[in-house]
Amino acid sequence: MRIPPPFMVCIMFGALTAPALFLLLGCSALALGVGSGSQERRETEYYVAAVYEHRSVLSQNPLELSSRQQALELMKQNLDVYEQQVIAAAQKGVQIIVFPEDGIHGFNFTRTSIYPFLDFMPSPRMVRWNPCLEPFRFNDTEVLQRLSCMAMKGQMFLVANLGTKQPCLHSDPECPHDGRYQFNTNVVFSNNGTLVDRYRKHNLYFEAAFDSPATVDLITFDTPFAGKFGMLTCFDILFFDPTIRLLRDSEVKHIVYPTAWMNQLPLLAAIEIQKALATAFSVSVLAANIHHPTLGMTGSGIHTPLQSFWYHDMDNPSGHLIIAQVATNPLGLVGTENATSETDPSHSKFLKILSGDPYCEKDAQEVHCDEAAKWNMNVPPTFHSEMMYDNFTLVPVWGKEGYLQVCSNSLCCHLLYERPTLSQELYALGVFDGLHKVHGTYYIQVCALVKCGGPGFDTCGQEITEAQGLFDFHLWGNFSTSYIFPLFLTSGMTLDTPNQLGWMNDHYFLRKSGLSSGLVTAALYGRLYERD
Repeated sequence: MRIPPPFMVCIMFGALTAPALFLLLGCSALALGVGSGSQERRETEYYVAAVYEHRSVLSQNPLELSSRQQALELMKQNLDVYEQQVIAAAQKGVQIIVFPEDGIHGFNFTRTSIYPFLDFMPSPRMVRWNPCLEPFRFNDTEVLQRLSCMAMKGQMFLVANLGTKQPCLHSDPECPHDGRYQFNTNVVFSNNGTLVDRYRKHNLYFEAAFDSPATVDLITFDTPFAGKFGMLTCFDILFFDPTIRLLRDSEVKHIVYPTAWMNQLPLLAAIEIQKALATAFSVSVLAANIHHPTLGMTGSGIHTPLQSFWYHDMDNPSGHLIIAQVATNPLGLVGTENATSETDPSHSKFLKILSGDPYCEKDAQEVHCDEAAKWNMNVPPTFHSEMMYDNFTLVPVWGKEGYLQVCSNSLCCHLLYERPTLSQELYALGVFDGLHKVHGTYYIQVCALVKCGGPGFDTCGQEITEAQGLFDFHLWGNFSTSYIFPLFLTSGMTLDTPNQLGWMNDHYFLRKSGLSSGLVTAALYGRLYERD
């Protein structure tokens, strides 16, 4: 959604009376209610967070060799912008700020050309160090020193991403040929400038300049204002390590997430997957993306399961700061306890279909059939179309109401829908159950209701951002995994929240009524990590 600077628009969704409403820079709305759960070890029930979507100054030729001094001069331009944002955030009482992946040094380097941009990184678990107060303790740590001083100046926790180096011995069988490891690294500093911890990205996305660490870093850090945070980087979000392993820790209620994400609709736009992580695992996600719209890179946000504040702008060339008030114990959405009454007509139909196959009864005069069976008598044609480089099986979604089913391998997807008004747009229900092989290899099961790019079946799966079609619907499938990300995007790159999510009769479902804008994508994106 476009938010014209210098003002911010207050974006809220979910139940407005729910706890943990945010306060966004430029909004007059105040938080309502309080978070549930014990607050004994926390000073407040809310904390103030910021994420900055940064348009980085990039090297004009990242393949060219440069000196350390030249590299520092380029990185100083980006660090100067970071410091301006820290000062602005401090004036708003921010307690933690997150900056994006690749924001300081840029991207598209080779292993050799990035070397002058790398800081030496001692292990924070082996060495207690405040780079701002002890600048000469280690060589080649100028970037860490600037970041440490920013955290001190702003009196806030600071999370940033930079390139780091670590020498290794050739006796180490994993040691690269040039005698050093090079890592894509997140660092976190406390509000007094102390280096708290670092996370080295595990799931690299075609990053030849960097190594993946031999063992996965499972990094959490404690804060006095919101308890325990976990840390991920970009492509990590789609994998078991470190994401799922971190979130299995019940004390991790918040994720900091630097990213350099290229949007890919209809299923993997940046804000779409960020929000899905928050919803699926009942956590808050502080996501800072890089801002280079010509490369399809925009989309940052502060998300909880019930509300989100985000920035997505493909037109504005500038970076953007989001500030929001976040509950220390975010309330979750997942679970049937959020269900409306089973007497709701739409939900009653869903439960009836789910309970078993529709049946017909014959008496002396005529045959009486279940309404769902009647809907299935005129089954629309099945077709195939490419979506996100995968061959989806789809059926068109026609008429004002209906019940559809489409299957692939072991996964069957179902849609029960009513449409308040009909538009001329083509929508389709699609299914994919298989190994995704382009731009990464991983196994997915997907049920997706999508707006197609045009009237033809071959346009289903195209990248669409505007839509008019309104739906009240249940979407569900017999997934073989419990790791399911609910994706929900409406017209104008706007996020929305389901009314209800949960398991019922071995099926996972998403329910929504009362859309305020046209539906672009509603999907259940399942990950079968063990089949990767």
